[in-house]
Amino acid sequence: MQRLLKWLAIVLGGLLLLALGLWLYLPHLNSYQASGELILPGLTAPVKVLRDEKGMAYIHAASLADANRAHGFLTAQDRLFQMEVIRRLATGRICELAGERARPLAMYYLTLGFYRHGQRLAAKLGPQAQRFLQDYLDGVNYYIAQRAGEHPLEFKLAGIEPTPWTMADSMAIQLFMSWGSSANLNTEVVAQMIVDRVGPGKAREILPLNVNPDEEGPPKRRGAPPAARLNLAADPALPLLLTGNPLALGSNNWVAGPRLSAGGKPMVANDPHLDARILPGPWYPCALITPQLRVVGVGVPGIPGIVVGRNQHVAWGVTNAYGDCQDLYVETLDPQDPRRYLEGGRSIPFEVVEETLSIKDASAPGGIRQEKVKVRLSQRGPVVSGVLKGLKTDKVLTLRWAPLEALGEGLGLDQAMQAKTAAQFRDGIQHMRHFVLNYVFADASGNIGWVVIGGLPIRGPDQGTIPYVVKDGRDNWQGWIPDRQMPQAMNPPRGWLGTCNHLTVTKDYPYYYTSRAAPSWRYRRLKELLSAPGAKTTADHWRFQRDELNLMARQLAPVLAQALLAEPGTRRLGRLLAAWDHRDRADAAAPLIFQAVYNRFALLVFRDDLGEDLARLMLDNYYFWKERLARQVLAGQWSWFDDATTPARETRDQLIVRAGREVLAELGQKLGPDPAGWRWGRVHTLNLVSPVARQGPLAGWLGAGARPLGGSESTLLRGIYDFNRPYATTIFASLRMVADLADPDKVMAVLPGGVAGRLFHPHAQDQVDAYMNGTPLYWWFSDRAIKEHAKSSLTLKPGAK
Repeated sequence: MQRLLKWLAIVLGGLLLLALGLWLYLPHLNSYQASGELILPGLTAPVKVLRDEKGMAYIHAASLADANRAHGFLTAQDRLFQMEVIRRLATGRICELAGERARPLAMYYLTLGFYRHGQRLAAKLGPQAQRFLQDYLDGVNYYIAQRAGEHPLEFKLAGIEPTPWTMADSMAIQLFMSWGSSANLNTEVVAQMIVDRVGPGKAREILPLNVNPDEEGPPKRRGAPPAARLNLAADPALPLLLTGNPLALGSNNWVAGPRLSAGGKPMVANDPHLDARILPGPWYPCALITPQLRVVGVGVPGIPGIVVGRNQHVAWGVTNAYGDCQDLYVETLDPQDPRRYLEGGRSIPFEVVEETLSIKDASAPGGIRQEKVKVRLSQRGPVVSGVLKGLKTDKVLTLRWAPLEALGEGLGLDQAMQAKTAAQFRDGIQHMRHFVLNYVFADASGNIGWVVIGGLPIRGPDQGTIPYVVKDGRDNWQGWIPDRQMPQAMNPPRGWLGTCNHLTVTKDYPYYYTSRAAPSWRYRRLKELLSAPGAKTTADHWRFQRDELNLMARQLAPVLAQALLAEPGTRRLGRLLAAWDHRDRADAAAPLIFQAVYNRFALLVFRDDLGEDLARLMLDNYYFWKERLARQVLAGQWSWFDDATTPARETRDQLIVRAGREVLAELGQKLGPDPAGWRWGRVHTLNLVSPVARQGPLAGWLGAGARPLGGSESTLLRGIYDFNRPYATTIFASLRMVADLADPDKVMAVLPGGVAGRLFHPHAQDQVDAYMNGTPLYWWFSDRAIKEHAKSSLTLKPGAK
């Protein structure tokens, strides 16, 4: 027995030593040189890089060009594998990693032609913008070429090698991101499919209701409603058209002026909402410090510049503006020659470009099989119908997208991040015409502002909301909305500005702006918080970003509760909703009851008329239906409440009770029979995963695991889930930042991940706990604060390659 115990002790001791060795070794298995000296050709002077306790780099350089080059080098150190994945996705090469199963997505992006247009737009940039971009990419490419020994382990696991980056690659990623924020195509197509199903008259009753919460009176319908059936539902490519982009953008941002700020200078708060579930997250934080500039914030790996952050004079934050920059066209093929289309009595040949589809295939030479695919282009853009199998019809759909035509010679960020005043920032950021975004900003003198940037076409009053049937040769885009007439404001009397993806234009705005905007509840809650008496601190704004009060539920939960209480079988649900404070807390039952019952109610309202598939497609677009349905629920009477499949005439409350019964049956099986024991955070979770193992047994070990999350689609603490795959969170705050221009030392900020995109790296997910718990972390700003928190020092020296 003693011998057995001794043997067990030796084995356990050996396992303990092995575990300890792995624990000590793994962080160094996939790391890089962060201290000492390295050569970086092209520098005009040495660059000093200090990294803080989070691994964030603070770049001290003699010039912006040197800082930019170092920025590229350091981004590659931390995020090279992430950059490669995004590049292959944006350029239609994702099948090289994912194989045949990614063919539909690759074909889609090859058709849209992000890389094809990236080449053209890179050549169109002016000398200043090209230099800004190339300096950054030179740093990236030197790291790829000369530091192969410390390339991320993920490359070996994926069986690929990084290749040099070009300006076309970077521009392709920018277009890919811009596509994610150009989301009105979904609304156009769904609206037309509804017309095809129920006719234009009935369809008008459920079209999106966009509300500007700063205006009184009934909302004004913008753009003409659908007028005719087009039978778009027959197109097998439409489901692909409506597939979301992983970089689709939502967000909250606001700026409070000096009168409302405890420090006497403006504060800017921003939390961009993205699908940021893949660690370490989409944003790369760093600081660029030169004798003329001190800027700290986040950028996108593969793209130079600071998208969200502050310099010594100005702070800024971003959200999606949802300006309509996409139009879908219905073209008619020439019956005599399907290689041509008809327009204004003319027969015009499609332009045909050949793209290469590369697919991972172990049986092919080199492991990659290549196929040639042809993309047809009209004068307006690519043929997007029939991307998979083609249409059995005489019509095709083409897509026109404003960023491809609107970009000039400037990138925008290079000028904006050097601004010394709010007005300079506004004028600089408006050069970023290939995105349609809301920027809020402020300067240290106390000026605050907001502006919508991007190129938006001027259309006729009956265009933009539905697919446009081409009948003649006239261009339905009549120029561009001038920069000075884009939605914007400076120094309003109330002392603050903010956007929550809601409709920001007023009824008298002279141009068609959009038919798609977020429901108004988040912005209404922001108004309540910022309009409350007293000056606000950074801690207040940090708390506002995590506010869980659901104003939609505050309106509608009493209606649901009253209906559920009237029926014995659903009374338990009604009691919990009636007692609820309308906060979407993870540890409460009522938020889950509200979400489940209301969503099931919405499905019951629309399914009988639209059919299961179309109803679910529409309901997965929350911006399409939520404001409209809420208004009708409060009104009480609506023809859509009647179930067309029964001889009886159903009421609102009857559908609510039916929804309650179905929810009790469904969730009762999963969570237990007593709804008082259900918890929102048990199903509404945030699962942060490694790009190497998104599912399976390794996912929990390599990722951060699934964690309970409060909030919902309608709260400032954002937690969006897919309607048809409830309730796991897909879109959430990818960053939280509060910048106080009165604070010379720091910016409050946290990421739901970390700085380093490398397996086992200590800074890959070390901010997750702080993010989930609401604990503030900081980007350091002053020399004193940076030196005080420095954990490593690296000098990049000029030299030959």
